[in-house]
Amino acid sequence: MTKQTQMGRLEHSPTLNTVFMVEHILKNMDESAITIAELKRRLPKQINHNTLKIILEYLEESNKILVTMKGITWIHNTNQNLKKAIAAGAEL
Repeated sequence: MTKQTQMGRLEHSPTLNTVFMVEHILKNMDESAITIAELKRRLPKQINHNTLKIILEYLEESNKILVTMKGITWIHNTNQNLKKAIAAGAEL
């Protein structure tokens, strides 16, 4: 967590709509990984870089994305069949 978040004051607080906009781009991308620069190009409106960093930090902490040296990857999966298969495998 950033120092700004820990202290409770954020200079660039994202709105819920902005978080959803970033999530939508990441969730629906065709590539396995995307850079921050490419993400910024694909967003329908400009986002302050610090605000985008806060959103990406939140998405990573909530296990929706993975940030690596090659870029950002969407990892959150809501497929119910997958959840059932994982649960069945865990019961063995």
